[in-house]
Amino acid sequence: MEKAAQQMNLTQNKTVEKKKIINILEPYLYIIPCIGIFIGFTYFPFFKTIYLSLFNTNAQGETSSFAGLSNYVDLFKDPSFINSVIVTFKYVIVTTIPSILIGLMLALVCNNKLKFKGLFSTMYAMPMAVSSASAAIIWMLLFNPSIGFINFLFKRNIGWLTSPFWGFIAVSIVGIWLNSCINFIFITSGLKNIPKKLMESASIDGASYFQQLKNIILPCLSPTLFFVLIINIINGFQTFGQINIMTLGGPGEATNVLVYSIYRNAFFNNRFGIASAESIILFLLMLVITLIQFRYEDKKVFYK
Repeated sequence: MEKAAQQMNLTQNKTVEKKKIINILEPYLYIIPCIGIFIGFTYFPFFKTIYLSLFNTNAQGETSSFAGLSNYVDLFKDPSFINSVIVTFKYVIVTTIPSILIGLMLALVCNNKLKFKGLFSTMYAMPMAVSSASAAIIWMLLFNPSIGFINFLFKRNIGWLTSPFWGFIAVSIVGIWLNSCINFIFITSGLKNIPKKLMESASIDGASYFQQLKNIILPCLSPTLFFVLIINIINGFQTFGQINIMTLGGPGEATNVLVYSIYRNAFFNNRFGIASAESIILFLLMLVITLIQFRYEDKKVFYK
């Protein structure tokens, strides 16, 4: 009997230990697929890009000789690369501020008591359902110097896609149009989280709408606006679709942003090492700008 009892206790102890091990391992088993996806589609390409940036490559993308940091040095001596950095920063500045302001104004309009508010909200959010490639084709027709509606509307003969100045303006307009709808959606969500009691109290105290906007709405919206600012800057640095279709980086490299420069060096010039170095520089630029934004977050962002 004692032996049987001991065996039962041993069996129970083993069962308890197995359950403990299973309970410890179970959460990790659930996240293994997610970790696999991150490793396969994020971390491996990132470290492979760093590796390729240190080598010269052949037309097939295979490493041919070790280059060290010479790819980076050559980039900073290349006027085309310096121009692409300048164009990228110009594009980010020109598109980010107007798209946020447009999204904010549309959200404020739809947040008020309007007839057909749902219809207007749907119309303002519609560009989000359009891909950048489809939007670029639509806007190419609008900017067409011969049959385009924009020249017809203003009764001008502007070469939107053949002039360096107007070509940059054209792709910027498309970027603003695409980003403003995303900003509208996020800012509308942020407006719904503002306590109505604050607005009602301000109205009772005689505060005008602009006073409410300055002292209540914008401070309460600051976390949303901060998030939208980061998203817009990242989107601006990653712009590719409309430039690839509308201008191919021209005219005269006026729209040759960093992502398109990477694409052109890799798939047209077969300089995969140089393209990888450009990708790392782009990543570092975005990282530094994001860290700077978070550094000054506490001074401008008010969390409830």
